[in-house]
Amino acid sequence: MSTSSIQFDRRSFLKVTATTGGGMMLGLSWAASAAEISEAPFMEAMTFNAFVKISPEGVVTIMSPNPECGQNIKTAMPMLVAEELDCDWSKVVVEQAGLDSTKYTRQVAGGSGSTPASWKPLRTAGATARQMLISAAAKRWNVSASECSTSNGVVLHTASGKKATYGELATEAAKMEVPKDVPLKAVKDFKIIGQSHKAVDNKKIFTGKQEFGLDFKREGMLIGVVARPPAFGMKIKSVNDSRTKAMPGIKQVIRFGNKVAVLGTSTWEVLKGRERLAIEWEVDTKLESSADHDAKMTELLGKPVEKPQRKDGDALAQFEGAHKIIESKFEAPFLPHAPMEPMNFFADVREDKAELIGPTQNPGSARSAAAQVLGIAPEKVSVMMTRMGGGFGRRLNADFAAEAAEVSKLAKAPVKLMWTREDDMSGGIYRPACHYLYRAALDAQGNVKAIHVRGAGLNVGNPLRENNFPAGALEHYLAEGHNQQSNITTGPWRAPVHNFLAFAEQSFLDEIAEATGKDPVQLRLDWLAKAEKSPVGNVPYKIDRFRNTIELAAKKANWGKAPAGVFQGFSAYFSFNTYVAQVVEVTLEAGQPKIKRMVCAVDCGVVINPEHAINQIEGGLVDGLGHAMFSNMTFKDGVPEQTNYDTYRVIKMGDTPPVEVYFVENELDPTGLGEPALPPLSAALGNAIFKATGIRLRKQPFSLNGLRNV
Repeated sequence: MSTSSIQFDRRSFLKVTATTGGGMMLGLSWAASAAEISEAPFMEAMTFNAFVKISPEGVVTIMSPNPECGQNIKTAMPMLVAEELDCDWSKVVVEQAGLDSTKYTRQVAGGSGSTPASWKPLRTAGATARQMLISAAAKRWNVSASECSTSNGVVLHTASGKKATYGELATEAAKMEVPKDVPLKAVKDFKIIGQSHKAVDNKKIFTGKQEFGLDFKREGMLIGVVARPPAFGMKIKSVNDSRTKAMPGIKQVIRFGNKVAVLGTSTWEVLKGRERLAIEWEVDTKLESSADHDAKMTELLGKPVEKPQRKDGDALAQFEGAHKIIESKFEAPFLPHAPMEPMNFFADVREDKAELIGPTQNPGSARSAAAQVLGIAPEKVSVMMTRMGGGFGRRLNADFAAEAAEVSKLAKAPVKLMWTREDDMSGGIYRPACHYLYRAALDAQGNVKAIHVRGAGLNVGNPLRENNFPAGALEHYLAEGHNQQSNITTGPWRAPVHNFLAFAEQSFLDEIAEATGKDPVQLRLDWLAKAEKSPVGNVPYKIDRFRNTIELAAKKANWGKAPAGVFQGFSAYFSFNTYVAQVVEVTLEAGQPKIKRMVCAVDCGVVINPEHAINQIEGGLVDGLGHAMFSNMTFKDGVPEQTNYDTYRVIKMGDTPPVEVYFVENELDPTGLGEPALPPLSAALGNAIFKATGIRLRKQPFSLNGLRNV
């Protein structure tokens, strides 16, 4: 077997213990020396653990430590272990692990980072277990370990014809010395990685047996809902809860902070009880409206920043002597996450400890937030993750988990706190609204001499990704970003910042191509060649990978050779270390654009599970399409004007066009995949619509421009 090796220092080891019924368990740790191995349960600190339990019957149980929110990491992570373990995938059982910072780190579903961070550690765990099983067999047969091989959960000694299953060897293997230098398979030798495997939870989901947060029940728990301020900038003046307390099924009404919780025995009862609360609200801070937001961001776009995020050369000087200036403003609204499963969490707070169970993308954050609210040490708080009915960044925040913990403490009872759809969409944590101003300075020959981008966002931090291409390809490049504070609460939303920045950036590149008579694809390739030959400043993207992805998308979409009546738009973007290029084709029906197909090329390194990878890309494309076309969140005097799907338009099945997905084939380590396909889609669509209609779209959602279903 062709191998590549990975060497760990003396403080890296694999911990092994024998199980009660025979077999072994194995976990990966970077934080202790080999001398510390003992028969005790895993208590030492570990980083991205893979726990492998092998039963005497040969069943391999693999713990999946990261949250599962539909990205199928619960299948992908165990595949990494199983590949190097060389076991029979049909005999693998996967279990969801709870939060355990002494065994795992980065138990987070966010930033498209689960697979990249676990690629080598989890494979190493599997490979080390395999080597120990081989050593146990070699010792039993009194042969050299180098003469043994494995296949589908069996150790083989070809010369003698002897063989033993992993289950038969597991107890002996647990006593073997843990190897320090473990060879990993070459990509060409993969049997499990690179093959499509169904999600391990599919059967439960299809039969209605999969437990999501809203499904969780415990004997004696109370159901709770919370009354929150009806507008951002308001607070409670007074509460009269007498009518609510008089209702059947209502157990407690609790005021905490600027909220009121209603607790009872059923969802219906507490919802009706909340309706009967008599709460008087008063203004606490300025009640903001969308018109105020737009005016402030427009004002900021006219102002330079004290310290630019990036400054190559002297762009402003180039504009002073420019033959022509191209200038465009782009606008993106606030957006809720609107997952199918609204926020919810269970909490059981006792005198000196707390148990939390629910759907979270960041269980560590949930634990920390709950511990702070409760005034206890984080290690006194346990967190178990359920599968999520959508996350998209909303469940990276811990407000709803901490809220459940606080209510449980005050109620002195276990509580499942539930949000309605209206609670979820009006309760805050939105994608920040942002505006962008892009400018390009051209000389008399139509060459771009400088680009200047200025962004302004509300509670966004840095509204730019200042090292984005074409930065690095131009001698003069200036990036300035403003952040404006607002009492509208914001947070991560699928592909934070990239999700709206890519629209502005990639649309503007198309405008440059149009103004200079360049082909949009060739313009990008030419600038990549410049960055390759004479890079300027920080160039975080790999030229060859970016180029290969662009060329693959153009080839598969037959770029520039579409039949009459078919109009193509292009976009290419780098985020989360992944390269994505897209072509959208539209036709005109009764004067309205109609999407014919979407073509997407992706370089994400090695593809672990092709079927799931394609699903993620398709999901990103459809998500990007829906939000570009329809979704909008506005405010009037601090009140959200869209609170359910009747006023907040999401994409429907009938809106989704054919999608083609292609991967750049290489043997590079995997990169992020859950988010990168979404950002460039809106620009590719907008660029195609411009080709078809001559209308340049610079404000989302596109439906504001009179476009109907696409």
